[in-house]
Amino acid sequence: MKKIVGIRFKPAGKIYDFDSGAFVLNRGDHVIVETEQGLAFGTVAVVPVPCDDSTVGGTGKPLKMVFRLANKEDFHQREKNLNTEKQAHSYCIECINELRLKMNLFSVESSFDASKLTFYFTSEGRVDFRQLVKMLVKKFGIRIEMRQVGIRNQAKMCGGIGRCGREICCSAFIEKFGPVSIRMAKEQGLSLNPTKISGQCGRLMCCLTFEYEMYKKIKSQFPKIGATVKTKNGKGKVIRHNTIFNRIAIRLDDGQDIEVGLDKILTVS
Repeated sequence: MKKIVGIRFKPAGKIYDFDSGAFVLNRGDHVIVETEQGLAFGTVAVVPVPCDDSTVGGTGKPLKMVFRLANKEDFHQREKNLNTEKQAHSYCIECINELRLKMNLFSVESSFDASKLTFYFTSEGRVDFRQLVKMLVKKFGIRIEMRQVGIRNQAKMCGGIGRCGREICCSAFIEKFGPVSIRMAKEQGLSLNPTKISGQCGRLMCCLTFEYEMYKKIKSQFPKIGATVKTKNGKGKVIRHNTIFNRIAIRLDDGQDIEVGLDKILTVS
């Protein structure tokens, strides 16, 4: 029976399954694996587990293998690649300014064997970077790939600190971006001020999705806003929910506002 190991190539990147072969691997071990782009440097994120189906998603396509454990030469190669990435980033910025291209370069990645450089950028529209590619090929003499990504991907790759004081979620642990809507903020009773519910990318914060389903489940037991309820203090209309404390605010017929627990509601109409 073959064993499947989860390998991650970036700190908060997607985890990919590989056939661990005969290697005994622990979480955090650095390995060299076979990919469609050639050999790559990765880190064990999920320890090997026995699996009957050693194919990609059960499609019948065999998993790629763990080639070997990373050695000193591999770490030296990775450091060399990092230096190349820094040089390529600086030179590309100079070229972009010279050509006056409307693009924001934010990251450069080198393949492990240093045969290709990938330049990640954001832009409001399409960019004609053919001349830029020619300049980069002439400078580095290797394959060049330009990849335009969304603003959320830029935040994930660059990282940073969120308004909560912690590392932003997309950079720390989120593997895939899910849909985030303003409805999620409304359901949780949050301020709808864009500056308060937007992340560094300028989009709605991913953390709005974390407790959304729980709020929906809890609030399904609450009488709706505007519903008429009867309490021992008299009749009134629901004006606000206090989901955290399982209470609701009611405006009585005499104009008085009170806040009571759900167990104090006698009838709802």
